[in-house]
Amino acid sequence: MAKHNETGLKGEQIAEKFLLNKGYSILHRNWRFERKEIDIIACKDQLLVFAEVKTRKNFDFGFPEEFVDTRKQGHMKLAAEAYTNEYPQYITIRFDIISICFDKEIVKDITHFEDAFY
Repeated sequence: MAKHNETGLKGEQIAEKFLLNKGYSILHRNWRFERKEIDIIACKDQLLVFAEVKTRKNFDFGFPEEFVDTRKQGHMKLAAEAYTNEYPQYITIRFDIISICFDKEIVKDITHFEDAFY
């Protein structure tokens, strides 16, 4: 596995634990619709959350959340529409970003941007 994929996988594991500690239930990780993927789908108090996790080893090229561009947002929207068609019991949805930055193996920063877009 490429180093950047390992970093992303580790970030998703940290984000999942972070959300669990905040009282969310994790429904799916890496849920796919066609070639589009949602990193984490979670639920809290009947609110369905589609979360994109961005992980970086430093801030040299900007903050992780800055890499969720309009193209990625559009892909998440299409995947979320497919998900809600498959699971129509959810009425209220939200798109979040979880930004994680490491220094070596230590998490230096984790930020949860609720209702980040749409």
